[in-house]
Amino acid sequence: MNSTTIVHPRLHHLEMTTSNADAKVSRYRVVIGTDVVHRTDSASAGTKGAPAMKSVWVTNDEANHRLAFVEVPGFSADENKAAYRRIQHFAFAYRTLEELLGTYLRLKAQGIVPVLCTDAGAQTAFYYTDPDGNSVELHVDNFGNSWTSTEYLRHSHDFAAKPIGHFVDPDKLVKAWQAGASASELSERAWRDEFIPDEPYDPSVLL
Repeated sequence: MNSTTIVHPRLHHLEMTTSNADAKVSRYRVVIGTDVVHRTDSASAGTKGAPAMKSVWVTNDEANHRLAFVEVPGFSADENKAAYRRIQHFAFAYRTLEELLGTYLRLKAQGIVPVLCTDAGAQTAFYYTDPDGNSVELHVDNFGNSWTSTEYLRHSHDFAAKPIGHFVDPDKLVKAWQAGASASELSERAWRDEFIPDEPYDPSVLL
């Protein structure tokens, strides 16, 4: 039995509390294509003295679940998020920039738009909020290779100087993409601020 070497497990799922599990289920189905694996009005059924907890498990791949939602009566999404400990954001990765931009257009048509978009060199990322105000990142690796992007984070002076990257307007990215610009060209142009938003983003929306 190995008792000295670090074993590297992969992130399997996230669980979130919410005041409205059904709203969460609907949003994540629309955004990343999750399906309900199981739901119950009491995840603690059979446990003496435990409160009833409405819970839903969902997935968008072969895993038994990737997200779980636990409905907590009285929970308010209007609370000051920055005032309590929580996960700052979580992320879903696309294989290509085309997939990310296509998803942006699909969600925009349904009234779901990002609160901040950035090209951070190693990745292009669009940040959304869910019904409870959690920050959800949709991104693509700009190198198409996780080993290369890791080296970029470790050694790039540009990244070290500006880790959040350069803010971009997704509509301007889409327009340039449709005009024939490649993914690498778009990233280079983003770092020249060619796609800067007309209305500045407020980075505090991610806090």
